[in-house]
Amino acid sequence: MAPSAMSRGKDNWIAALSEARPVPYWLEDPGKPHAEPALTGPETCDLLVVGGGYSGLWTALNAKERDPGREVVLLEGREVGWAASGRNGGFCAASLTHGLPNGLTRWPDEIAKLEELGRRNLDGIEAAVARHGIDCDFERTGEIDVATEPYQAWELRDWHRELEEKGLADGIEFLDADALREQVNSPTFQAGLWDRRGVAMLNPAKLAWGLKRACIELGVRVYEHTPALSLKQYGAGMAVRTPYGAVRARRVALGTNIFPSLLRRVRSYTVPVYDYALMTEPLSAGQLAEIGWKNRQGLGDSANQFHYFRLSADNRILWGGYDAIHHYGGRVRAEYDDRPETYAKLAGHFFTCFPQLEGIRFTHAWGGAIDTCSRFSAFFGTAHQGRVAYAAGYTGLGVGATRFGADVMLDLLDGERTERTELEMVRRKPLPFPPEPFAWTGIALTKWSLARADAHGGRRNLWLRAMDRLGLGFDS
Repeated sequence: MAPSAMSRGKDNWIAALSEARPVPYWLEDPGKPHAEPALTGPETCDLLVVGGGYSGLWTALNAKERDPGREVVLLEGREVGWAASGRNGGFCAASLTHGLPNGLTRWPDEIAKLEELGRRNLDGIEAAVARHGIDCDFERTGEIDVATEPYQAWELRDWHRELEEKGLADGIEFLDADALREQVNSPTFQAGLWDRRGVAMLNPAKLAWGLKRACIELGVRVYEHTPALSLKQYGAGMAVRTPYGAVRARRVALGTNIFPSLLRRVRSYTVPVYDYALMTEPLSAGQLAEIGWKNRQGLGDSANQFHYFRLSADNRILWGGYDAIHHYGGRVRAEYDDRPETYAKLAGHFFTCFPQLEGIRFTHAWGGAIDTCSRFSAFFGTAHQGRVAYAAGYTGLGVGATRFGADVMLDLLDGERTERTELEMVRRKPLPFPPEPFAWTGIALTKWSLARADAHGGRRNLWLRAMDRLGLGFDS
């Protein structure tokens, strides 16, 4: 592109952001339910769930469905679904391992079982949405992993052949450039892998709100604007203090994810990574015809610094990813949710992908924190002689995997030996992150190396190869 054309293009990208509101599109919904009152005074229960995101909501719901007589209390520090659960891309994947490549690398002997459990888990989510009448725009359209560089197309073809050889390619179809552009038309697309059944699209905030309603209807006592301040043993159970009250419980499940765990020893296993997204205005019929996308799949490109994008129920395009920002010290702050320099970068990438949509405007731009761990997928454990269970580290794929994690926590708290608790993935933890300044330095070096690999045909430098051998990394 000539310098003058590039300048004009940048001006257009910035203009497209001029009216974007810095709030999550999903949460700006007139149908948002009112918050439940805060806890004031003492409470007692069989199971206390801390956290009102997907992890806590699925735990509370599944606990009541397993045992309707179990008294369950859920505490949420703000409002249900306000954090990652209400501001993500709405990709609900069957994968429990942050994608098949990560799972195959880390648990090759268990990968068939993990894939089966993941499919059953996604089926369970679809069934729960129907059973409880949750209106969350659930569409099981699948996802296409898109190559935008020649080396990525070769890698996708080779990967598909490997999956066929290992018997793991069921429902996964390789698309060459022409076949891919028949599905979604972008001049940057060179090949793709379509996982036809392994991913659903949904409205993430509506899912959280629907789970909250289902929990309350089953008898879960939900308290919002009630942060849990401390956790300690109390007789044969546990006690959690809140600003205006306290809860005594036989068992406690922690679903706080990116927020500091009430178990201090768990905190070093996760770091917060800030992810950002844009949402366009609704596409016209003509604009939709320009890009196709008749089958409404989710899409993500194959770079290390990748984008994810999808259609909403009202035919807006959500465009997110690429930048993964870790702030020194691992702090989680509201001011980090807004990052105009990333919005400008994402807008430029959007119009490179879909130049035929020039002139469209973005209505919303937002960010939020993801809890990542060194193996990119959830880890689990117990404390206080099995009275407390936790799950964390979902690394951006928690919309679906948190339901599996909820069942793991319930198995652990009930003392049950199940096919879930026998998994090496469940029994072993990732390596913790080092203290500062080593964590920030290592993450910064890894991000630089990943960007360099994307610019040099995917070639991984010495640092990335060393991280691969150690099973460590940092995912964008």
